[in-house]
Amino acid sequence: MPEQTNQSSTGPSPKASSERLLSLDVFRGLTIAGMVLVNNAGDWQAVYSPLSHAEWHGWTPTDLVFPFFLLIVGVAIPIALENRRAAGGSMTDLYRKIFRRTLIIFMIGLFLNWFPPTSDPVGRLLNVRIPGVLQRIAVCYGIASLLFLRLSRAAIWRLGAALLVGYWLLLKFVAAPGSVAGDLTRAGSLPSWVDRTLLAGHIYRPEYDPEGILSTIPAIVTALIGVLAGQWLRQDRDRMEKVAGLFAAGFLLLLGGYISNAIIPINKALWTSSYVLFSGGLGLLVFALCYWLVDLRGVKSWSQPFVVLGVNALALYILSGVMADLLTEIRLGLPDGGTETLRAFLYRNLFTHWLSPRNASLGYAMGYVIFWWTVMWGLYRKRVFIRV
Repeated sequence: MPEQTNQSSTGPSPKASSERLLSLDVFRGLTIAGMVLVNNAGDWQAVYSPLSHAEWHGWTPTDLVFPFFLLIVGVAIPIALENRRAAGGSMTDLYRKIFRRTLIIFMIGLFLNWFPPTSDPVGRLLNVRIPGVLQRIAVCYGIASLLFLRLSRAAIWRLGAALLVGYWLLLKFVAAPGSVAGDLTRAGSLPSWVDRTLLAGHIYRPEYDPEGILSTIPAIVTALIGVLAGQWLRQDRDRMEKVAGLFAAGFLLLLGGYISNAIIPINKALWTSSYVLFSGGLGLLVFALCYWLVDLRGVKSWSQPFVVLGVNALALYILSGVMADLLTEIRLGLPDGGTETLRAFLYRNLFTHWLSPRNASLGYAMGYVIFWWTVMWGLYRKRVFIRV
């Protein structure tokens, strides 16, 4: 992940390349810990409701994890690119870095969708799901970075607003073939139809893809909210003024999302405009709290475990996903002659015999997070930071 900077004074902050926002690492660590937790339940039939996605419309804490991560990506863009520019990097170098990083992250996402290879790896490749979490992160990072380099803050703000309004108008007034305007169901929405038409056989579900083509447009705005926050933090202002600005922006976005929910419902799979405002507002509030506590007040004793995860967030996401897949592929023999996956073996023997079903499922997920925290702590101690 890109390098940031750390500020130690409480007055105006210089735009020095040596600065690092420790709070951004903390926020990133909190977010990636949540992502690993909700992705690795022991039993998907026994999950506490806050750790599951909303059925369709609405939200749970789980539905905030992905937009929080995109917000963090956006915040890091001005810091990383300006630091690089201040160090003498040319515009050509910056464009090359952006395109290279976008391509690598996108291809890693495709690899994770393909992995693990089966008895027919070629056939699996020909039918691989094309969208995905890392693919969306890559696209949002690439486009948001280019917009940051080419547009002013005011232009970014206007473009973000126009994209949200335009996306709402598409969902509200443009009907998918065979459907009606304003249909926001899994099968009837315009984004679902676009994915089924352009990515047939390569999407998450037969009806739709939660990281599909059209819904990536408002997801870019989530990253742009982060870009604007990152630009705000780099201004020569009193740091308490920066915190107040983040809190104010977060509150206004949250209020806007709550109000607009009456016009177009909050929906993560469709990444509706109300969802962008609501999740972006909450994300800014959480980040502002981290910034105030860690970088201004210096209350850091609680934050170190999350810094360990945050500085290697991308590596953690990839490696934990690969291991989760391997645990379901490796099979062990049973006394009765049958087999079970290594994952099922660990879950059954370590958690189910002494915990209730939902607590056992949560215990497995927490154990998985703790295991990977231990791995990341080892990398952190050796100062190994895996980035692309």
